[in-house]
Amino acid sequence: MSRRFDAIIVGAGQAGPPLANRLTRAGRSVALVERKLFGGTCVNTGCMPTKTLVASARAAHMARRAADFGVVLTGAVGIDMARVKARADTVIANARHGVRTWLDGMDGCTVIEGHAQFEDAHTLRVGDERLAAPQIFLNVGGRAAVPEMPGLRDVPYLTNTSILELDRVPAHLLIIGGSYIGLEYAQMYRRFGARVIVVEKGPQLIGREDADVSTAVRGILEGEGIDIRTGVAELAFAGAGETLAVTLDGERLACSHVLVAVGRVPNTGDLGLDQAGVATDARGYITVDDELRTNVPGIWALGDCNGRGAFTHTAYNDFEMVAANLLDGEHRKLSERVSGYALYIDPPLGRVGINEAQARQRGRPFLVGKRPMGRVGRAVERDETQGFMKVIIDADTKAILGAAILGIEGDEAIHGIIDMMSVDATATQLQHTVPIHPTVSELLPTLIAEVHAPGG
Repeated sequence: MSRRFDAIIVGAGQAGPPLANRLTRAGRSVALVERKLFGGTCVNTGCMPTKTLVASARAAHMARRAADFGVVLTGAVGIDMARVKARADTVIANARHGVRTWLDGMDGCTVIEGHAQFEDAHTLRVGDERLAAPQIFLNVGGRAAVPEMPGLRDVPYLTNTSILELDRVPAHLLIIGGSYIGLEYAQMYRRFGARVIVVEKGPQLIGREDADVSTAVRGILEGEGIDIRTGVAELAFAGAGETLAVTLDGERLACSHVLVAVGRVPNTGDLGLDQAGVATDARGYITVDDELRTNVPGIWALGDCNGRGAFTHTAYNDFEMVAANLLDGEHRKLSERVSGYALYIDPPLGRVGINEAQARQRGRPFLVGKRPMGRVGRAVERDETQGFMKVIIDADTKAILGAAILGIEGDEAIHGIIDMMSVDATATQLQHTVPIHPTVSELLPTLIAEVHAPGG
């Protein structure tokens, strides 16, 4: 059977459903194809379940600290991992159901479950059906990368997806990868009571960050009893069940569980992109231009599969950009997007723009401002003074180049800088604002006032 639509969207992640909504509201017929879980990575295996687990882990951590705040608890703090998992499962199920219900009730949208593959540039096959449309939008997401390591595929390793099925706390969790996903799980499971070791082949944790940020994050995690190994050259595995032998640069260790958290790969290998002539890069990401168009007219790629963001918020912004350009007569571009993100350890790291190392590479004079969280009233009042605030500005134009806030509410406070950068406001204009006391954000003008030449 063959059916024609005005548009076909492949994938029900963060960009697909809202794009279907905009297109159908504009009077266009839309087919939305999803082969697995509605809501994509964020809803099912990413942000929503992990931040739900992070919240449970923080509750346990603060309960153990109750006496620091004059609160008396009798007995030890216990973890009912089955209930922790059930809470996360409920959050997932509710969000997934919400996405599916929204799509099913969308006039002009036909929801099709199955695996879509291109037959040509305007035709997709889903099972026994052939779907055709002049416009096709790919929102197929990504999955965990699993590297080749001696013995790894012979042991029951976990990924960020399968670890969500655990209903009891691992005795000893080894995490391969010292970046965002790995570190969030490391702290989470340490707070649940597991012994945790993090193994990173690079010289520092979260390699894309400045050394001072990486060092501070490492100190926070080691302070909670997490064993961190960086610069690891050789890693091998053997064993079965929950008795796993690990060889770490010649040292033999034992663990009960292994989590692979070394990055993501796009779900593009089985779409038949070659049949449509859609170009990809060496890693499999779909190549797009500044307005998210592929090299084939009438085909766009949004979200994780285009390699231009890999966050829920950038995927949603991809939708906003495409919808604005197609339906509202705008000309929004990827190159205009201010890049911000967060690492959800506790305290969190909020980041925007370039870091200090990247500022040096520009070859232009710049200024740096830095303040420890121990000099932030909100942090002192909460007795959570780990971390620091840091801002980088152009010495001549006073343009804000980037910032990092590692500390309590850093993921929220960073938005004051994101917003200023998004409207091309200068550091001087931010310095002249009057923020609310007592907050973390109130120190942003002070931070600007204290900038100096790096090393000065």
